[in-house]
Amino acid sequence: MAQAVPQTAELIAPPSWRTVDFISDLHLHASEPATFAAWQRYMQGTPADAVFILGDLFEVWVGDDAVSPTGVKFEDRCAQVLGQTAGRLSVFFMHGNRDFLVGPGLTALCNTALLADPTVLVFEEQRWLLSHGDALCIGDVDYMAFRQQVRSLEWQRDFLAKPLPERQVIARGLRAQSEARKQTGAEYADVDTATARAWLLAADAPTLIHGHTHKPARHDLNDGLTRVVLSDWHIAADPFDAPRADVLRLSADGLRRIDLLQTELP
Repeated sequence: MAQAVPQTAELIAPPSWRTVDFISDLHLHASEPATFAAWQRYMQGTPADAVFILGDLFEVWVGDDAVSPTGVKFEDRCAQVLGQTAGRLSVFFMHGNRDFLVGPGLTALCNTALLADPTVLVFEEQRWLLSHGDALCIGDVDYMAFRQQVRSLEWQRDFLAKPLPERQVIARGLRAQSEARKQTGAEYADVDTATARAWLLAADAPTLIHGHTHKPARHDLNDGLTRVVLSDWHIAADPFDAPRADVLRLSADGLRRIDLLQTELP
């Protein structure tokens, strides 16, 4: 059963934009340098007028004070890439389930705009509904309860008041729990179709673009409505999972997927 539709923000693309890129679920982490390197090359080379990062850019984000003036930490290097890219094109960031604590400190430092979830992008006289996607997976009751808790201002205030090392320890524990669940082969709830349709109808948008599920595909929701799922990025994949790093590119000609492992930019 579909849940209540959240308030939808709206962003009107400037007339000068010709190409827009969407990425999500890179899960950048210091232990996977190949994915970071691929992202850095992409951000330096994309010909897009704007890049929309629809959540889970980072495997974990414990607060904007993780970035230091030294410029040598992994978080520092990520911030440098964002800032350098924002110097030549528009960069937008939407919270995911792993990096919902990205705040105004990081976005201001990197000249990156923070997007509400969901947001309608008006581009080439068409409306495109953007979301990370986790709020649409209503079948995962435990996660939805956790999401409601950690997205509350009270929880975030209390967590961010803890010393940075303590927050990092907590984050490592949560990450370990997540990895352990994956190893069990547990099934994760997919996007609820009725909820996705309700969001699209309320936003007067025919197409939903989202990430989170790590199941890149295009789904026909009937009545002219479509759900397009972004690719996760995993360059150094394990033997049971093929490496991938896809970008979804939008232009006047429509949407197309670009496999960065097979295609040279642009």
